[in-house]
Amino acid sequence: MRAEDHPVADRRPPHPPGRGRMAVGVAWAVLLLGLWLWGRDLTDGGDLTKAPTTGDVAAVGRPLEQELPAAHAPLATSPGGRPTEVAIGALGVRAEVTETGLDATGAVGTPPYRTPGRVGWYAKGPQPGTAGAAVLAGHVDTTSGRAVFHRLGSLKPGQPVDVRREDGSTARFTVEDVKIYDRRNFVPRKVYGAHLPGRAELRLITCAGTYDSERDAYSANVVVHAYLTKVTPAPQS
Repeated sequence: MRAEDHPVADRRPPHPPGRGRMAVGVAWAVLLLGLWLWGRDLTDGGDLTKAPTTGDVAAVGRPLEQELPAAHAPLATSPGGRPTEVAIGALGVRAEVTETGLDATGAVGTPPYRTPGRVGWYAKGPQPGTAGAAVLAGHVDTTSGRAVFHRLGSLKPGQPVDVRREDGSTARFTVEDVKIYDRRNFVPRKVYGAHLPGRAELRLITCAGTYDSERDAYSANVVVHAYLTKVTPAPQS
């Protein structure tokens, strides 16, 4: 199985009663298994400028006159660098972050459906704030309703995303762009590869597009690309 043959997770609408849960779970497994298979590439500087800008990808760009802040130097990988919480002020989101690991099938797990407010960190990839593209994935909905990343696609370039780390420090990322990728032509390396080699970046992902009731799947994925712009040390006790 090649990761590049598979798109990211798809999700069904929030309210139809009682069906499709297994298909949804399989879709998430496909996404995260794909990430696992090419996880080493997350630290590479994949060139997203070569990705298609029409048809397969729709982008929310920033105005030409908008100047984004300078990038902060990457942090070193450390036991205290694991993410514990993500806060997105523009969306009113403050969510616990849990690690995702391999399950019995060899795929990577996600936050349980009973905890739709949690976000999963792909722990085989970079820690948020270290060099490369760290990945945080959240459900757009569950069988009970809207989930943590329901409004992810409304983020705009320049808006901040704060990730609290286990050592008490906070890594602030600034949104660079927001893209919607058609799942039929989804290439993980292009989507998740770092924009610039050696830069600390962040990817926030969830589902988007049109829901296909026959396939019980969404047609696309929202991917927010952000980069490290500030680090706040842990408060002194």
